[in-house]
Amino acid sequence: MQRMQIDNKNKVKVYAAPSGAVLQKDYLLKVRAVGDEEWIIVPVYRVKVDMHDVRTASMAYFDFEGEAEVEVSGPFYIAEALVRPLSRNISVENDTKKIRFRIDRPENLSVELNKNRYHNLHLFAGKIEEPTNDYVIIEGDTKKANFISEDVFLTEEFAKKRKLWLTAGVYYVTECVMRIPSDTEIYTDGGVVIIGAFICENAENIKICGRGIFYQAGFERFSAVNGIRISHSTNVCISGVIFVNPAHYTVFLGESRDVVINNIKSFSCEGWSDGIDMMSCKNVHIKGGFLRTSDDCIAIYGSRWDNHGDTTDVVVDGTVLWADVAHPTMIGTHGNYAGDGDRISNIVFKNIDILEHNEPQAGYLGCLTINAGDKNTVENVTYENINIEPFLHGKVIDVQVRWNKDYNPAPGKLIKGITFININYLGDGEVTSVINGYDESLMVKDITILNYVRGTRVCSSFENANIKVGRYSENVVLG
Repeated sequence: MQRMQIDNKNKVKVYAAPSGAVLQKDYLLKVRAVGDEEWIIVPVYRVKVDMHDVRTASMAYFDFEGEAEVEVSGPFYIAEALVRPLSRNISVENDTKKIRFRIDRPENLSVELNKNRYHNLHLFAGKIEEPTNDYVIIEGDTKKANFISEDVFLTEEFAKKRKLWLTAGVYYVTECVMRIPSDTEIYTDGGVVIIGAFICENAENIKICGRGIFYQAGFERFSAVNGIRISHSTNVCISGVIFVNPAHYTVFLGESRDVVINNIKSFSCEGWSDGIDMMSCKNVHIKGGFLRTSDDCIAIYGSRWDNHGDTTDVVVDGTVLWADVAHPTMIGTHGNYAGDGDRISNIVFKNIDILEHNEPQAGYLGCLTINAGDKNTVENVTYENINIEPFLHGKVIDVQVRWNKDYNPAPGKLIKGITFININYLGDGEVTSVINGYDESLMVKDITILNYVRGTRVCSSFENANIKVGRYSENVVLG
């Protein structure tokens, strides 16, 4: 069931939660189109965060056009309210019993009352979608369990249209994982909850989209089930969907190319439950979205496991990253150590908001991290317009050729041609950033840092930027 509210050009669309969905009762969330008097209650789902001390936070989503007003309340006194990312500059009205704020564009937000970041409300406000009617419709039942398997791809109707539309309901995937064939589009309605995972392997021309939730909170860590695995595949798009507590990576990319990951949202709370990890991939575009993970949010590697070759031409644009543990961004650890290493090149991170970085282990610090290992060469990487909010423990920058003997049979080879432009760190007291090679032959070269802001000050020296440039580095410039 969906509820639509319309006031002139302003519209709000809310999706009811099906029976069996795991909800959270910490907050009462309401929304309405600006100009309308009636509020609509938005279902709030449970998500688990932070592997070091697993806690239950809240998540909700709705769609809108024009301008919408949001109200959040709970059974407690509200002394302080904050909506992040801070770069959005969202003004909050607080009467100590409830807060209200308005939005006029799609947003992925964290609503934090009384400075609580671990029982907060993650709010995803999207643009209203109107799918076409040329799908094979799978009618879900919102009052009882539904089941789905690969048999759905064997029907004559699917063979003609190659497009499925799942309507609201909880769907259990038979045998937990479902392999998606080539030339398939799957649209998941608001109110869809899929208990299981999808695999795109040796396939092409696949789109998985909509407002559905992939729910894996009941999966054991060492089941190593990913939210979606894209392996040895081409032309794959994942758009709009939400992932709740996958046991392993949210999206695993292996030796694939021409991949678009658009506005996905994810939560994880296990070791090795990274967000988006890629090995030996080419032409990957990650756009928008919100990743709150208990390992690296986004990791870019060379060869690993059955994936072989360089990784090139990756763009990450407009994404919100929250690393309860480990790195918000990581490049370079794994590669072809048995051969001559791999080349990881032409990588761009831009318009990124980092809301947290908290890592206790000294060897795994850094919001913007390049750790070249396994004989890898990392070159032509740009970080541009990066907003980093005060974090618990870590570094801002860590660029090193390393030999991490827990993961690397050999050190990396070279890091070259790295540019940081408009890096805005709002905090202080962080661990000193490091730029350094491994030895005289395994160097870091040609690093440019332009308009680096720490606290409120544009840094004019490495000292006030809190960056240490090591002896195995060449042509490191701060301007």
